[in-house]
Amino acid sequence: MNALEVIEVHARYGKHEVLQGVSLRVRAGQWFCLLGPNGVGKSTLLHCLAGRVVPTQGTMRIAEVNLAESAELAKRHLGFACAPDQLPGLLTGRQCLEVYALAKQLPTVDDQVLAMAEALRFTTYLDQFVDTYSLGTRQKLCVLLALLGQPQLIVLDEAFNGLDPRSALTLKQELKRRLHEGAAVLLATHSLDIVEHHADRAALMMGGRIVHEWQEADLAAIRQSGGDFEAAIVAVSEEGREA
Repeated sequence: MNALEVIEVHARYGKHEVLQGVSLRVRAGQWFCLLGPNGVGKSTLLHCLAGRVVPTQGTMRIAEVNLAESAELAKRHLGFACAPDQLPGLLTGRQCLEVYALAKQLPTVDDQVLAMAEALRFTTYLDQFVDTYSLGTRQKLCVLLALLGQPQLIVLDEAFNGLDPRSALTLKQELKRRLHEGAAVLLATHSLDIVEHHADRAALMMGGRIVHEWQEADLAAIRQSGGDFEAAIVAVSEEGREA
């Protein structure tokens, strides 16, 4: 089953077209990394999935539900981690979780999310106001919000920025567990370490388009050969710039 299907999506801010026909698919159980320089449209694509930006053209399906036709149903399958600076500073961490749970029509915050909060050493911050949090603490809350409600598609934007090594390892382990249970992960990142060691598939975005994809076999071949994945990314990036 496709956890995510994006077909020829276009989006713009004013007269500037940011996405110029993006297409990608992520199957259940896959960790998909979206790569590319700043300003090429990665975050815009994620915001389209979250409903923050309305595409001018194209189709998006989450867990095979058309987002444009059944937004509420589609978003029940989505776990979206907003940027840390977009968290409401006047709420506590617990209140943020409760608001998200209510929006997802959950009776309470998941026990698994509370257990993850403990694993991330976030529990002591639950009843403190968000505007007192460090970047790393805000990032932990963003991740917890994305995990609420057992989403079939977990969407993260540079989720490992600001995390200490222990917390980053804890998050990777949790994402792998959820992948094993059938969820999918879409991660926009500059971290090639994540791609090289954890991704099932990856794609490079340039100029509002997907210019190259690495399938599971491609990534496996690079790993087995001991090849330089960073060099491979740079080579494709240069080709994309020239094109």
